[in-house]
Amino acid sequence: MDTADFAEPKVSQGRKRERAGGRDGRRAGQGAEPPHRTAPYIIRNIPTYDILGEENLLKIEVTADRILAEVGIEFRDDAVALQHWKRAGADVDGLLVKFEPGMLREILKSAPSSFTQHARNPANSVEIGGKSVVFAPAYGSPFVMDLDKGRRYGTIEDFRNFIKLAQSSPWLHHSGGTICEPVDVPVNKRHLDMVYSHLKYSDRAFMGSVTAESRAEESIEMARIVFGRDFVDQNCVILGNVNVNSPLVWDGTMTNVLRTYARANQAAIIVPFILGGAMGPVTNAGAIAQSLAETMAGCALTQLERKGAPVIFGNFLSSMSLRTGSPTFGTPEPAIGSMVIGQLARRLNLPLRCAGNFSNSKLPDAQAMNEGTMSMLSAVHSGANFILHSAGFLDGLLSMSYEKFIMDADFCGALHSYLAGVVVDDNSLALDAFREVGVGKHFLGCAHTMENYQTAFWDSGVADNEPFEKWEIAGQTDAATRANLRWKQMLADYQPPQMDEATDEALVEFVDQTKAKLADAWY
Repeated sequence: MDTADFAEPKVSQGRKRERAGGRDGRRAGQGAEPPHRTAPYIIRNIPTYDILGEENLLKIEVTADRILAEVGIEFRDDAVALQHWKRAGADVDGLLVKFEPGMLREILKSAPSSFTQHARNPANSVEIGGKSVVFAPAYGSPFVMDLDKGRRYGTIEDFRNFIKLAQSSPWLHHSGGTICEPVDVPVNKRHLDMVYSHLKYSDRAFMGSVTAESRAEESIEMARIVFGRDFVDQNCVILGNVNVNSPLVWDGTMTNVLRTYARANQAAIIVPFILGGAMGPVTNAGAIAQSLAETMAGCALTQLERKGAPVIFGNFLSSMSLRTGSPTFGTPEPAIGSMVIGQLARRLNLPLRCAGNFSNSKLPDAQAMNEGTMSMLSAVHSGANFILHSAGFLDGLLSMSYEKFIMDADFCGALHSYLAGVVVDDNSLALDAFREVGVGKHFLGCAHTMENYQTAFWDSGVADNEPFEKWEIAGQTDAATRANLRWKQMLADYQPPQMDEATDEALVEFVDQTKAKLADAWY
């Protein structure tokens, strides 16, 4: 798909995001932003890290095939899904479905290897698949936290704040989905406020509801109001993230939702969430084989619903403390396992969502950044195309942290440069600079440095690189404190993207009318 083909008249082109204060403010006085700060997504220029050879990959694939053929997967509360499997030739016995080796791989050949998710500002549309990398915020936390108010239940105000922060960050590419749960809005209506908020306060690509089939349908209908019904039927504009009930169970809520997205030609992300030792084996290879089986089944079901519908091969490997039974995040075993998941997804020729910036820490501290860096680098090296949980994940995903959001987004900025690799051309080899500077002199003021200084190095918005004495005089702040100040400034500077007034009114009317049909439900 070509984003240039998207020219719906009622979708605003949006305004250029404005950033002020600190380094961004100083850059603003220096002219246009460097091009690497305005990219709608990353094109990786470093290879993936393939850690297993052919023999061991085949062993995992054969084990996944044997799980599918000998143990099977249950599909609960979805008669249509069972009918799809019967017509496709699977062995259906009640709710249990078994698959002959190779069957799911054959079905998956119709799934696209990459696709465009269109944003309401076409300049922010993202490519998912191939060499593209898209960073999206964390997803699903019931709590939020910051240094001022501590840990508390999330509200719709918090939800909108995180959308604004994501929209304002040059290092994130996607508005995300349930950035936090707005628990001050009834459960059966909050999806309407969340989708409206993504569309209103951001002009980037976004995710819809997955908690019920009707809520998925309403999310897609709101996208149709913005993009146009015909355009949505032919192009992806919204994602739905669905989870397997591991081990080896797909429940009707999830399969109805994934089929809803596929039926509308929108992308479902198929994600097993396997805690090793609880929902899967404690051993990496066994958990990977289980994940492969569960994910292939979900991905294949989208193709039975609508052949050619976009789908993302997802994965969320995690470990647990075998002393206490508590989940653990950012640990090395799932991180290295993600590398194998990447290899397996590429063998299926499917876009990949894998890993993210995970942590079990309760504060935006050294533990948080150690664990987050471990898991985020695994996402990058596994070849993940869509990286959910790129910013804000804390407290084992129970809390969305304002400060960690800023620190993580800053790290995403570093990853832009990391993924760019090493450019080797006449400019980067700098022979003219050597001729100008000669022997024993410095390069600081030479022509080559002056021509490249704005783009040569990534410049953190959070790190303190001043001498100790200047840092001491300035208040001796740590990274979390600096991040606290930064998110407040970003919200103060936030400028909403333009939206056509008639489109906004149509969205508000749809939300109001849909809410009016339902009594409030809080569970």
